[in-house]
Amino acid sequence: MTMQPGGQVLLDRLAGDLAGIRGRFTPDAGMDKVTWFRAGGPAQVMFQPADSDDLSAFLKAVPADVPVLTVGIGSNLLVREGGIPGFVIRLSAKGFGEIEQISDTRLRAGAATPDKRVAAAALEAGIGGLHFYHGIPGSIGGALRMNAGANGVETAERVVEVHAIDRRGERHVLTNADMGYAYRHSSAPRDLIFTSVVFEGPKAPHDEIKAAMDAVQHHRETVQPIREKTGGSTFKNPPGGSAWKVIDEAGCRGLMIGGAQMSPMHCNFMINTGTATGYDLEYLGETVRARVMEHSGTRLEWEIKRVGQFRHGHEIDEFLGQLL
Repeated sequence: MTMQPGGQVLLDRLAGDLAGIRGRFTPDAGMDKVTWFRAGGPAQVMFQPADSDDLSAFLKAVPADVPVLTVGIGSNLLVREGGIPGFVIRLSAKGFGEIEQISDTRLRAGAATPDKRVAAAALEAGIGGLHFYHGIPGSIGGALRMNAGANGVETAERVVEVHAIDRRGERHVLTNADMGYAYRHSSAPRDLIFTSVVFEGPKAPHDEIKAAMDAVQHHRETVQPIREKTGGSTFKNPPGGSAWKVIDEAGCRGLMIGGAQMSPMHCNFMINTGTATGYDLEYLGETVRARVMEHSGTRLEWEIKRVGQFRHGHEIDEFLGQLL
């Protein structure tokens, strides 16, 4: 695979188109500093828009043949070693991290708002049903895209409307139905970049909400390796089952490849023990998928988002042709 050119080459090429854009451009940005796995190749150029107007102007200016990818805080992201061509958009807390109470039962939050902060704001406002975000280590944009959930509650249950900008820089407002939610999935167009959302929940006593948040935190601390370099749940639960269970039954608890390991504590969590590369992590994941398929016939689907190009000689096929 041909290596992508340096980020400055791309910026120089588009200098005229990008005149007037107020956000920050970082060529050859290290994605290993962004992802919670602390691994992966660089983004050709990272762009942090100043606000939604700046994002819209940027998308209108960038030619359609230039790849654009949006990432959140990197909590469930695996970047391949060859890096990410084109622009990686990362919404800033300053421009997209606002949160406000707009009625007795509704909050508006920017897409860069951490999930835990939404839970805290709901507690302060006396709005129930958002406590589950206290246990999800991501940002709201990612939660909207993947219908994030925990402790029996999903994002789909709380969304009223979502504001977004498409690849052409046009603005959209989507209803809950427009988002097309299913388990860990939204069928909203892939080119939409979510910028903010309105949530709604029932009024609830402060003590009741706090107790629910404490229960979420206790669960995370006791069964998940939250202090490791991890991307959270690696695979989606198969229909009618649990990913961790079929992984455990296939003998993959604690399995290691290079510096990557399926956590001994929770075997659906993949961790970087300190030296893992993007290749190690994805190779381990595909090995687990192959072993589970062989053992139980269960086809595990990735929950972690894998992006970017393989480094030459480090390509990985889906379901490894040879089990280890």
